[in-house]
Amino acid sequence: MSDVVTLTIENHVAEVCINRPNKVNALSLEVFDALSAMGERLKSETGVRAVILTGAEGNFSSGIDLMSLQSEIASNKAFREHAYDLAEGEVANRFQKPCYVWKELQVPVIAAISGVCFGGGIQVAMGADIRIVAPDARISILEIKWGLTPDMGMMTALSRVMRMDQLKELSWTGREVSGQEAVTLGLATRVADDPMAAARELAATLVKKNPDAIRRSKQMFEAAWNTAPAETLRLEVDAQAEVLGMPNQMEAVFAQLQKRDPNFNDG
Repeated sequence: MSDVVTLTIENHVAEVCINRPNKVNALSLEVFDALSAMGERLKSETGVRAVILTGAEGNFSSGIDLMSLQSEIASNKAFREHAYDLAEGEVANRFQKPCYVWKELQVPVIAAISGVCFGGGIQVAMGADIRIVAPDARISILEIKWGLTPDMGMMTALSRVMRMDQLKELSWTGREVSGQEAVTLGLATRVADDPMAAARELAATLVKKNPDAIRRSKQMFEAAWNTAPAETLRLEVDAQAEVLGMPNQMEAVFAQLQKRDPNFNDG
């Protein structure tokens, strides 16, 4: 397993850490694949009763490593080849799996969020059952900065926790919110001055509860809520496939890199 994502297991609790502190824990394809593999491993890890997701050295994740991703997905055609290629039995593609795999675990998953949690970072965190945030954490649904739509499976979670008008405002503007506001909006569960300590305390409580009851109730909650995940995940892919690599999306990228206002084509 790559060390861009680390795993420790102790006292029935698995801690999964995005470990690229020199890149503010940005998400490369290597990180995507490592998170997915880690989630798959934990599905069958005997004795694990809770999982904590976090990022190294005080930041959850700054989001997609754009330069890394651009080298792998240089065109709309390349994106479509990845995005519509589902492994047998999967509903989530390669980009969605690092977020959605945590919903497939039968044990509680807690995200401990400090520092920045942008774009793909908040998408990974939304795969958790519970999100504990520092009051001064910086959170943004950032895709619009690069001219993109929200994706990576987050819509299977956001539609359950946020009002649509609030989701539209955040996703269309990329506005940054604090941990405290994130709780008010439904993006996070509660604040704690030390999210990791609070997550460990919660996990220690949960491992003492009936694991069968928690497993069954998680299955029940997920099955009972809103649209079937496969349909929602496909909607995400369809939306992104109409945007990624197109002229206006590329203009958004160039404008950001050149520190100028974008000049979009409305035609």
